Amino acid sequence: MRNILVLKSSILADNSQTNQLSDYLVRKLGDNNIVVRDLAKNALPHFDATAATAVRGQPSTEAENALLALSDELVAEIQKADIVVINAPMYNFNIPTQLKSYFDFIARPRVTFQYTENGPEGLLKGKKAIVLAAFGGFHQNQSTDHVTAYIKTILGFVGITDVQFVYSEGIGLGADSIAKAQAHAKAEIDKIATAL
Repeated sequence: MRNILVLKSSILADNSQTNQLSDYLVRKLGDNNIVVRDLAKNALPHFDATAATAVRGQPSTEAENALLALSDELVAEIQKADIVVINAPMYNFNIPTQLKSYFDFIARPRVTFQYTENGPEGLLKGKKAIVLAAFGGFHQNQSTDHVTAYIKTILGFVGITDVQFVYSEGIGLGADSIAKAQAHAKAEIDKIATAL
């Protein structure tokens, strides 16, 4: 039995294409330990100076210690996960701010990464990430797709290098385009689920 962490970040709840796809993927994966963290429904604080002191310095105030405890909880979840499912809808050419805050809170020096004489080394090794990316237009393999590059970079930075993307594109073009995009994405999910 595997531990699966699902990170939802869409502000559209049940109307979200990525939420629908991750729910579909979880059903396909069957009997596993599933933890779902909805970063839109239960938004994390923005990563400000207080948060930076909490997770990278010496927390001393009640607020700093509370943020450190939150970061510890998030890190423990991803450390335990064998598979991380990341919902990544494109908002204005990048990931939602809710998902960015998540990455800010789990990128912890000497916890999820460390600097060495050969450069940074990620410490969250041996995990697989499945990224469900939804675009209103068609951005895959284009200069406008900052979602893919950023997620590959931040996951690699913390040691997750086995990353597979499933794209649902053209969802801003109407019902027919949404249906086509969902069918394509679900076919890709079927292949991934079979191979796991």
